[in-house]
Amino acid sequence: MSMTTAAPSASSGRWLTLTTVAFAQLMVVLDTTIVNIALPSAQADLGFSDGDRQWIVTAYALTFGSLLLLGGRLSDLIGRRRAFVIALIGFAVASALGGAASSFGWLVAARALQGVFGALLAPTALAVLATTFTDPVERRRAFGIFGAIAGMGGAIGLLLGGFLTEHFDWSWTLYVNCVIAVIAVIGALFFLPNVQRTGSRPRLDVPGTVLVSAALFSLVYGFSHAETEGWSNGLTIGLLIASVVLGTVFVWWQTRAEHPLMPLSIVLDRNRSASYLAVLLAGIGMFGIFLFLTYYLQLTLGYSPIRTGVSFLPMIVALVFTAQISSNFLLPRFGPRVMVPSGMLFAAVGAFWLTALDLNSSYAPGILFPLILMGMGFGQMMPAAIQTATLNVDPRFAGVASALVNTGQQVGGSLGTALINTLAASAATSYLAGHQPATTQVLAEAAVRSYSTAYAWVGGFFLAGALLSALMYRSRTSTMQVTATTGAPAGSGAADDAEPVIMH
Repeated sequence: MSMTTAAPSASSGRWLTLTTVAFAQLMVVLDTTIVNIALPSAQADLGFSDGDRQWIVTAYALTFGSLLLLGGRLSDLIGRRRAFVIALIGFAVASALGGAASSFGWLVAARALQGVFGALLAPTALAVLATTFTDPVERRRAFGIFGAIAGMGGAIGLLLGGFLTEHFDWSWTLYVNCVIAVIAVIGALFFLPNVQRTGSRPRLDVPGTVLVSAALFSLVYGFSHAETEGWSNGLTIGLLIASVVLGTVFVWWQTRAEHPLMPLSIVLDRNRSASYLAVLLAGIGMFGIFLFLTYYLQLTLGYSPIRTGVSFLPMIVALVFTAQISSNFLLPRFGPRVMVPSGMLFAAVGAFWLTALDLNSSYAPGILFPLILMGMGFGQMMPAAIQTATLNVDPRFAGVASALVNTGQQVGGSLGTALINTLAASAATSYLAGHQPATTQVLAEAAVRSYSTAYAWVGGFFLAGALLSALMYRSRTSTMQVTATTGAPAGSGAADDAEPVIMH
């Protein structure tokens, strides 16, 4: 069978496709943090407890994280433009319901529904990009932009969340998605190619879908439960064990399924598996930094929500600038084996620098310079890892390969929040045990000690990422040899699967 390239014919059309995809990706990524700043206002308005507050975040994380692989495969099966538009409309409706929430349960349900449609939208957006940009030069530019968005979305969420909460109302942190979604839907209808299949449609791997969704649900819920109840809690342990068992059974089933949800050839490629691991470790570090530096700026230095968001702007600028330089000039020359580890090292230096902060630290240089370093690091590692993770994947499985990128980032964020929060809390408890009585000054010092512990662990994760990615990635020469000698794109599936044809 032959296949027509899944991309608009005109170069301008491809860049309009990128703009559309970028809007959608920004909406999904910033939604992981934009609501966090608005939580105190929402809590005061709706009257839920401190213990219940975590469910506003957890409800989104659970559905989003557990359904990503299903969402990726659905985008492969029903067509990416159709999946993209359905996901955008669903996400907008869920956001509108959340903004209009008059009770805690209503808001939690809306956040869970956001996660459902986000799990379809995120992998579809990346799959559209991966199959649209096939020219190496254009691909590097496109993934540089996309990687920058993936890296800076959390920081933009903090900035936008602070602005909307201070000047409008907490509900606008959800309503803003409706505006973004409308723009993206219009762009999708005009600029995304309509991919249709010829012949019979492969069936969905229902057992595999149930197994992997249950495994990811148990994993994300286990991390969230550990954050509040501890790692020794019986339910926490049970959930994490269940995730391992279900994940193992899922891998076994994929070797036997007629139409596997995730062909194992996708993850067995060394460069792709290294990229997924890099994204996971970067997710741990990024979410850890956003969380604890936000705590420090607001609770220790007394910054307002909007000033806290603005404080992250230098990181965003450094990230965007570095992403373009690294994607267009450095990555083609040095390859991911150099770019990802070096980016991890930049981020590690920035994280360790933050450990020196105390009760009276000034923004410059104590916060400004580390943020710039981490922005440079994210700008180097994220575009390189994401581009490599989707390179040479059979277009029939581009949605699943893209879903794995988002899964790594989501699981990394959940793990980072739970694990690093536990370690930070233990550091604060240890400090208080040796500094009694617990005066206001002592409590403040304990908080700063806990933040420093968090930064140190984040730096450790970045160092581990630098080492592992340096060992796992193939050299640029061997990568080129592998690409040149393979007769078909890596990750090809069964030959009887019908191939898509472009309908303009």
